[in-house]
Amino acid sequence: QVQLQESGGGLVQAGGSLRLSCAASGRTFNSYTMGWFRQAPGKEREFVAAISWSRGPTYYADYVKGRFTISRDNAKNTVYLQLNSLKPEDTAAYYCAAGRGVATMTPARDPRSYDYWGQGTQVTVSS
Repeated sequence: QVQLQESGGGLVQAGGSLRLSCAASGRTFNSYTMGWFRQAPGKEREFVAAISWSRGPTYYADYVKGRFTISRDNAKNTVYLQLNSLKPEDTAAYYCAAGRGVATMTPARDPRSYDYWGQGTQVTVSS
């Protein structure tokens, strides 16, 4: 069993930055691939980024490549998402998720590959 808690969301102007954190409980955290997804009102949940259990490789959606960076600290049971050069279209609730056996991009971007989800943290980017 893994429990996830996101933090770090907020209101930021376009071009600004935020760092999201996802703290996980459970001693097997380092055996899970961790992903970040987002969901805007009226839209489906979409993949943002993922990082394998061994801290690499990483996977990114095309619309965040070069702007967002995912990382993890297994000693702290925490995964991070650094959001830079934010745009109004990045406004959404951001969720972290944990999954086993997620080894390539195709499963990494599929929400069905993940077993555990956090409650989400809201990111709002003003223009």
